[in-house]
Amino acid sequence: MSTFGITPIDAKIDWDALTRYAIEVKDRSHVPGGAPRTGAAGLVDDGRVVLGCFVEHPTSALSLCAESGVVSALHGTGGGKLVALVVVDESGQPTMPCENCTYRLSEHGAPEVLSPG
Repeated sequence: MSTFGITPIDAKIDWDALTRYAIEVKDRSHVPGGAPRTGAAGLVDDGRVVLGCFVEHPTSALSLCAESGVVSALHGTGGGKLVALVVVDESGQPTMPCENCTYRLSEHGAPEVLSPG
């Protein structure tokens, strides 16, 4: 298991590390119905890394996406603004958040939340 730490905020964003964190947390997704696992890792303006994974519910509208988990972790660990985010799909490849999550993330990020690529 990784040890999640603090990244100096003036340091270059380590996209590889954020991707590894997202892959690790993806594997913790709760998917009793077999939905695809996803994970997300966000870098906060104070250097914290916050994580989220997919939590499936039989009624898909009540499932919790990985990106929502990041927002919850952001506020549950002290607040702040997201400055970088990586979301990975079931194969561990970076992917873009859906439209709803993009909107949700914009409410909790710096003027622009960066993503790899």
